[in-house]
Amino acid sequence: MTSALDPVIHPVHRLQVCAMLDAATTLETSVIKHQLGLSASALSKQVAALIDAGYVRQDRSGPDSRKVWLSLTKAGSAAYHGHVAALQAIVAQTETTPSAPAPSPGPGQDI
Repeated sequence: MTSALDPVIHPVHRLQVCAMLDAATTLETSVIKHQLGLSASALSKQVAALIDAGYVRQDRSGPDSRKVWLSLTKAGSAAYHGHVAALQAIVAQTETTPSAPAPSPGPGQDI
């Protein structure tokens, strides 16, 4: 399976949101905001991009409708896991690529 980096997930805060939702299934936005150290508006912007892509679902439940719960959709989970696989492939490729030999010193240069 060939995976490609997902341009929607690639920005670091969106990747972190997806990672948290993948690990926890459903989280309240204040937990994510606190963990990532983002302002409410910054988190909202990142979450909106994930929702627009169909990767995250947003729900308001319970008596306090101000609380917003987020979860990955099936498409979001697949995209996140594909993105992680692509990152792992990049790392694996660089780990197996031999490094270039160190340049030898020029005339009159000490090692």
